[in-house]
Amino acid sequence: MKYSSQIVAFGLAGLLAGCGSEPAPEPVEQIVVREPGEAAPLPAADEAEGTTSPEDLIASGQAAFAVCSGCHAVEEGAPAQSGPNLHGVVGREAGKAEGFAFSEALASSGITWTDSELDGYLENPTGKVPGTTMVAGAMADASQRKAVIAYLAVSGSE
Repeated sequence: MKYSSQIVAFGLAGLLAGCGSEPAPEPVEQIVVREPGEAAPLPAADEAEGTTSPEDLIASGQAAFAVCSGCHAVEEGAPAQSGPNLHGVVGREAGKAEGFAFSEALASSGITWTDSELDGYLENPTGKVPGTTMVAGAMADASQRKAVIAYLAVSGSE
C-alpha cells in the first residue's frame, strides 16, 4: 500500500506539472561577449554558395575595425589621432592624408593603397614598409584583414 500511494502521488505530480505549461520560446537573439581587443569572428560562409555576402563581410570588417579605432578614424572629416584618418584610404597614395605627420618610410614608399597592398601592410606593417611607425596593427588572420579592407573600401565611397 505504501508503494501504491507513492506511485499515485508521483503520477499526479507528473500530470499536474504538464497542465497549463507552455513550451519554452525559442531564442530570437544571441549576444556574443568578447574580451576587449579580441577580434570579432567572421560570419559563417553560406554553405550553398561557399561565400560570405558583401554585407556580412563589411559588417564583420566594421566590428574587427574596433581594435583599430583606438588610433584611426574612418568618418569623413574626423581629425587624425595617433594614426591617420582612413576615410577613403583605398586608392590613396601612402603617406598623403592631410593632417597627419607620416614616417619618411611610408611617405616615400610609392605605395598606392589597393586591396592587395593593404592586405600585405595589415599582415606585417614593418615587414611591408621597414621604418613605418605603425607597429601595433599586425593582423595575422587573412579573413579578418579581408573584412577590414572591405569595410575601409566602403567607408570612403559614401
